[in-house]
Amino acid sequence: MNDSVERLLARARREVDEGLLSAAQIALAKDGEVKLLKNFGAARADSLFCIFSATKGITSAAAWLLFQEGLLQEETPVAELIPEFAANGKDQVTVGQLFTHTAGFPHAPFRPTDWLDRERRLGRFAQWRLSWAPGSRYEYHPTASMWVIAELIERVSGETYTDFVRQHVTSPLGLSNLIVGLHGEEDNARALDCEFVGEALTAADYEAMGMAAPPETEVNEETILRFNDADVRAVGVPGGGGFANAADLAMFYQALLHGGLWGNRLWHDDALASARRVRTGSLKDPYFGQLANRGLGIIIAGDNKRSFRGFGKTNSPETFGHNGAGGQLAWVDPATGVSLAYLTNGHDRNEVRQARRGVAIGSLAAVAEV
Repeated sequence: MNDSVERLLARARREVDEGLLSAAQIALAKDGEVKLLKNFGAARADSLFCIFSATKGITSAAAWLLFQEGLLQEETPVAELIPEFAANGKDQVTVGQLFTHTAGFPHAPFRPTDWLDRERRLGRFAQWRLSWAPGSRYEYHPTASMWVIAELIERVSGETYTDFVRQHVTSPLGLSNLIVGLHGEEDNARALDCEFVGEALTAADYEAMGMAAPPETEVNEETILRFNDADVRAVGVPGGGGFANAADLAMFYQALLHGGLWGNRLWHDDALASARRVRTGSLKDPYFGQLANRGLGIIIAGDNKRSFRGFGKTNSPETFGHNGAGGQLAWVDPATGVSLAYLTNGHDRNEVRQARRGVAIGSLAAVAEV
């Protein structure tokens, strides 16, 4: 094992060795195969972790199949496909805006299990109100827009969202440890429970670092810990409820780089190139003040401020992916062909420490020789 990999593994295991995290797992893949998989603490090769917002990459990639077949178009008003969504001025929202977090309803409430009740689901869509004019600004939608994308997938395909992902994405790619909609005692037993660790920073702590305290969102401790419940896991929350091991998540990004795996090609070159095109232009993240750099449901590393978008400082500008709450990392760098997945069940209340860990691991992974 060379020095670059040793440094990466030492950094990945640090918080487990220190007793902060009870489990972590890391994988690197290249040339369509896993080159490295390591488990730390309570993690095992077949352990499953909730990947939270890294699920957005899977949901989006499923929708890319419909875009490439001409069944979805970015400029189409959502209400043309989901009439129930149109209420309260949302008839202005386009399909494309859902993927770029420019749709204007970032804080819309939705109980995960309401998805299973069609009347409640559509009632929620109708109740939601716009916070600002669609397309006028960027603000991260933790879950709201992804619920609508899942509904679009169902209406266009005629299949349930979770069935569509399994039948058209994960099963053809042979990724049995990448699951959206976790069912059964065996898979639930493999899933490590989420837990919170460490002490949260105070407003004074943030001020001393010259930073603003992060805004309060629906992604809180109560919400995160609900993903320890089998009924919530089974929903397959499209914006944050997928489960995976690091090997399959790293291989998923190999598939997004190459169009498929094992000779089974799912995405055309033009569809992949389109998905990786930045659509948010000069729009900036309101918290960090940096360019949003959003493609079709994924984040593009871009300029030298890429660490604010969850990438390593040594990633190329073309790197793309989508990380998740708790420090989950998932991306691929086209410049090297290397994809990374780092997963943990421990959510550090110290968000600055957690973010620094992600940047450090990403920076080391981007230059690891595998």
